[in-house]
Amino acid sequence: MGYYLMIAAGLIGPFFLVKYRESIGDMMGEADWMKKVGGVYNVVFIVAVIIFFWTIAEMTGTTSILFAPLRKLSPGFQPEAAAPTV
Repeated sequence: MGYYLMIAAGLIGPFFLVKYRESIGDMMGEADWMKKVGGVYNVVFIVAVIIFFWTIAEMTGTTSILFAPLRKLSPGFQPEAAAPTV
């Protein structure tokens, strides 16, 4: 049951983040790094898009594909070696 509630929140939550991004942005304030990506309202929008796509990936079981580029950037990533053929 909790899984379905999280999926529902992950699909509905980004809608409200986009709808109320001005209120949320005013509540958060603007940091210097946010100006480089378009301001606080754009950061809220980007977070909403990331949450939405992450939820879709969780629903379909494709989070490994979604996060594959991030795993390759991490220093602990070891590519899987091909099985030896005999």
